[in-house]
Parts: sequence; structure tokens; C-alpha cells
Amino acid sequence: MDVVELLPRLHLLRFPVGQAYLWRDGPDGGDGALTLVDAGPAGSGAPIAEALTALGRHPRDVRRIVLTHFHEDHAGGAAEVAALTGAEVLAHRLDAPHVRGEVPGPPPVFEDWERPLHERAARLLPPADFEHPTRVTELSDGDVLDLGGGAHVVHVPGHTHGSIALHLPRYGVLFTGDTVAASPVDGTVMPGVFNLDRHRVLAACHRLAALDAEVACFGHGAPVPARAARALRAAAEAADRSAAGPDGADGTDGGPADTDGAPPGDARTGR
Repeated sequence: MDVVELLPRLHLLRFPVGQAYLWRDGPDGGDGALTLVDAGPAGSGAPIAEALTALGRHPRDVRRIVLTHFHEDHAGGAAEVAALTGAEVLAHRLDAPHVRGEVPGPPPVFEDWERPLHERAARLLPPADFEHPTRVTELSDGDVLDLGGGAHVVHVPGHTHGSIALHLPRYGVLFTGDTVAASPVDGTVMPGVFNLDRHRVLAACHRLAALDAEVACFGHGAPVPARAARALRAAAEAADRSAAGPDGADGTDGGPADTDGAPPGDARTGR
């Protein structure tokens, strides 16, 4: 696992598939409480503990683990990290049952070109029969968490029904989860892949761009360290043009993201 400092109080933890982020509260140079945004795949507990030690911290300094969604490359390590740290696990109320392992999560609706990418990524992940956290604090759109001067929960359904972003206005930092990504080839910012509903993802991208974040931290791909809102707007607009096609119409209503509602009725939600 690679550990990269993005800001004095923010580190990226990069796994073979996906990444998590470590946020430190408290005064500059201090030893304030730590928050993990996502927990990596199963087996991430020991590498995260080693990273904390290398940074001069103790696993028990981690107070909370905020999960952007239930997928195993983000939530698979939550139970073991929580056991090592004693941290509270939090997720959106629509994804929380999947995080706890009570019901299977709905599989993505793949674009044809996404299938080989997903197959390659799946080969790098551990088996799916990982331990699930039994206690998960459920979040809703508009909740404000006691970290980063007030972290706003932004419900961005589309990648999963309960996907969230976490916005820290005081510091201009935005954690997008897998709603937005950066290309591993050239770093181009783009809507995330392996979604339940791509149209809702595009609407969510516009909502995140409107937050005017300075720094954007993605679930996959290199973060944007400056002028992130500009990159997010450009990505959302480019995706809109691509979706519209040559005739300028994609057959959708272009409405805003449906935040915090129950998932639309859909046979894809059972597996």
C-alpha cells in the first residue's frame, strides 16, 4: 500500500484496487483525531495500521470510518479496521444493509466496454466472503459530521443507491467516492464506472461540481490538488455531450440527482 501526503492533514492510502483517505483534525502539526474515508478491500487492516505507525500515530487515534458506498474495494476492510481501531463505521442508510452484510448489494449495470475492466479489477481483489461490520451508523443527505470543521454528507446516487460524497467547505476538500474518477492513463477527470444508473451519476457530477471544491479526492485515480471544481465541471459537461450523441438528445430529462430517496423500483436490485 502506498501512502501519499496531499495536504499536511490529508493522506491518500493507495491499494491494488481503489484507495482510501486519512484526514487529521486538530491544530497544524498536532495529534488530533483521525478519520478514514473508505477502508479498502478485505485484508487492509494490517497495512493501514502500519501506515498509521509510520506516520507517528496509533490505530486507536482513528475515531470514525466513513464509507462512500458498499463495494468491497471500499468497504471490505471496514470490519477489521474497526476492530483494530475501535472506530465508528458510517454509511448512507441505503447502503448500510449491504455494508452490514444483511442483504447482497445490487450488481452494476455494465457498459460493454466496462466488462473487461471489471474482470481485471476483480482478479486483484480478495475473495468476497469477508467479515462485515455489525454496527453501522446510518447517514442521510445534509448530515454534518464533526470533522474538518463540519463535513457535509452529500447523497449522490447512481454508482450505488446509497453512494455519498463528503464535503469539507472550511478546507475546500471534496471526497467523491466512485461517483467521479480520474483516468489511470492521463489523469482526465471523468464520471465513475461500474454504475447502477449512469444518468443519475451524471446528475450527481453536476451537483458535486457546484460545490466549488479546491481539492477533489476520488475513489480511483489521482486526486485533483487545485481548482477541482473547474475539472469537475469540465468532466460533467463533457459527459453530457457524449451522452447526448450527434443529435443532441439522450432521451433523459436532465433533472437533478434524486437525493436521499428510496431506490427506484428495478429488477436489478436483487441478486
